[in-house]
Amino acid sequence: MQQPVVSCSMPSEEIKSLSLPVGWKCYRSPEGQKYYVNISTKVNGHQLLGASGHVLERPDVSLGKNSLSNQSPGSTSPARRQNKEKEIKETKITINCVTFPVPASALEQQLLKPSEWSYCDYFWADKKDPQGATVSGFEVLLQKQLKGKQMQKEMAEFIRERIKIEEEYAKNLSKLSMFPMAAQEEGTLGEAWAQLKKSLADEAEVHLKFSSKLQSEVEKPLLTFRGDNFKKDMKKYDHHIADLRKQQVSRYAAVEKARKALADRQKDLEVKTQQLEIKLSNKTEEDIKKARRKSTQAGDDLMRCVDLYNQAQSKWFEEMVTTSLELERLEVERVETIQQLLRQYTTLRHETDMFNQSTLEPVDQLLQSVDPAKDRELWVKEHKTGDLRPVDMDI
Repeated sequence: MQQPVVSCSMPSEEIKSLSLPVGWKCYRSPEGQKYYVNISTKVNGHQLLGASGHVLERPDVSLGKNSLSNQSPGSTSPARRQNKEKEIKETKITINCVTFPVPASALEQQLLKPSEWSYCDYFWADKKDPQGATVSGFEVLLQKQLKGKQMQKEMAEFIRERIKIEEEYAKNLSKLSMFPMAAQEEGTLGEAWAQLKKSLADEAEVHLKFSSKLQSEVEKPLLTFRGDNFKKDMKKYDHHIADLRKQQVSRYAAVEKARKALADRQKDLEVKTQQLEIKLSNKTEEDIKKARRKSTQAGDDLMRCVDLYNQAQSKWFEEMVTTSLELERLEVERVETIQQLLRQYTTLRHETDMFNQSTLEPVDQLLQSVDPAKDRELWVKEHKTGDLRPVDMDI
């Protein structure tokens, strides 16, 4: 499956200074980080480019870069750590295990595809359905695809009903054309009447051909466009994104667990420090060293968990962009295909009108030739009883 291309909204001078290898495209993450996609090898974010154009491995810097630093949280003082956490919380918020910038700082973000109302820009958050259940943005996109498939099916059913009407209409026209009504009409009017009845049979043939073309050129393509494998493909997308989201939830739970463990270690370190200050125990100094080591280890564990969480979110982000753009392409394809089929319907309908008009042309010609005087002459010649008129009787 060809990966869609996402354009990069980089400054012009920066683009000039950065020459990408063939097949690589660039865009920005929600945090403004440059993200490079190799469309020729179908690498969608698993490899990145450095500024020099060399291929790099997956980034260890995630979409939420402010959450990590080179210094372990466990080695900082509780006050400094709390201030740093407060600073991060003021710029970011986690909703359903996904980290977003707060609205005030979100102004720095740029849309991946500005002015296009692209799927990849507007379906990152979850929403509530009418029943109150949580629905992810990706599920909304999938529902759109499945609804489109259902609309396509209903359109095919509508055309099928139109075909039935045409077939029934053609049948009735043909039957009516054979009725012996007014068959004894004579003269030029009789000829016009006979042609009118014949035109019904011709019109019936036109409608039969119309119904046949509707079936082969409109209904059948509507039914066969995106066959049985379509729903299976949608399920694959659903499971793939859902698995990435589940991994992100799991990594977030690990972060919260590690954060709590760090808080416990920091609290234990504070207690032992206070005991040292008031000299409650001779072993307190050794205990402090041990507590400090545990606090540092807890900080390292938290850093590792946050790193794994950010990697999981980065992977989810990359796949969301790629997959949502593929769904967008499929929707465009669906709309354009149905548009073409409906245009074919109108074309066939215009042709039917044109052929119907041609069946009436002989009728119009004969009607123009109807001549009451001529009809009278023909009738008189055939049915006359004598041309001698009565005269007065002689005595």
